[in-house]
Amino acid sequence: MLTLESALERILGRIALLPSETVSLSQADGRVLRFEALSLTDLPAFDNSAMDGYAVRAAETAGAAPDSLKWLKLTGQIAAGEAPNCSVESGTAVRIFTGSMMPSGADAVVMQEDTLTSPERPGEVAIKDGVKPWENVRFKGEDVKRGKSVVPVGTRLTAAQIAVMAACGIGQVKATRQPVVGLLATGSELVEAGQPLQPGQIYESNRLMLASLLGKWGVRTIIYPIVTDTLEATRVALQKAFSECDAVVTSGGVSVGGFDFVKDAFTSLGGKLDFWRVSIKPGKPFVFGEWDGRFLFGLPGNPVSAFVTAAVLMRPALMRMQGMADVSLPTVNAIVAEPITNRGDRRHFVRVILDAAGNVKLAGTQASHQLHSLAAANALLDVPPDTTLATGTSVKVFLI
Repeated sequence: MLTLESALERILGRIALLPSETVSLSQADGRVLRFEALSLTDLPAFDNSAMDGYAVRAAETAGAAPDSLKWLKLTGQIAAGEAPNCSVESGTAVRIFTGSMMPSGADAVVMQEDTLTSPERPGEVAIKDGVKPWENVRFKGEDVKRGKSVVPVGTRLTAAQIAVMAACGIGQVKATRQPVVGLLATGSELVEAGQPLQPGQIYESNRLMLASLLGKWGVRTIIYPIVTDTLEATRVALQKAFSECDAVVTSGGVSVGGFDFVKDAFTSLGGKLDFWRVSIKPGKPFVFGEWDGRFLFGLPGNPVSAFVTAAVLMRPALMRMQGMADVSLPTVNAIVAEPITNRGDRRHFVRVILDAAGNVKLAGTQASHQLHSLAAANALLDVPPDTTLATGTSVKVFLI
């Protein structure tokens, strides 16, 4: 039985990076960047105003105050998107708006709230508060320089990164092709949700759970019909899924029971098993294998076991497949709010609730078939064998 670290090492050592493709920026959310995205412009592209107000020469506003107004002659107006058709000379100002290009001769902007106008002095503006040189001015290229790499290669693109690339004029990017993963559930007792149950039957939930997880990990999934517990049905289902997918994920049928056919069906197709047991709880029966450059992840049938093994063993592989620079689960520091005990001989990934103050407590009963505590949890806590974590212990938790 492998340790988690050994299992991960063996998995990641076999995973191949998928090819890249060009996608429009509008379709790039959640995709992993493969080649440098270089800014096509300075950002901002020109010196511009950070405020609605008046472009001035800062020195001419010195000493301005509500009881000591500085009057300047207005010589024009520049709207956002317009090229300046006027300049600021001594004793003058130009009306300007947020994002407007700075006119020549100006070295500051007085915001509108610090000015006033009077019908008695048309064509002039009074300054009530002085400004320093370059106050309220955004400089050309102060955010991003033309030709600069905007987002690191190996990053999964998010809204903010898409925004900065769009602002830099980047309309398309090179990203990893999305992995296509087939989801199979095995078990003659399983029934699709919404159908009537017969005695001895249960509703199948793992495929939808895994599809939700994988979707958040940048993966495109295909959900296949439930597979009955026969060797031939399992073999046929695996063969179809492998013909259409980069990887196949099964739930159930991977242990040593009389109706567990995944391993035998896989090897009958020519697949090579690498390992099938890992020293973790929940999730000891976990199959990893390869068939013609495509991968099998055989998860346990118990839903919590399937969730945990997907998070700690399968997710890193799918991240590596997409070219992610960091394939580990995100972690945060936390404090144990109540004693948490693992009396077993395997490390236990316990379902916990992490609150806003950074405290963690059990999410409920920890049996691997009980979904209510998984639904309540927002993190996993890795508790070593034969260990009690006392209240107040500092720990790291995996965000799920």
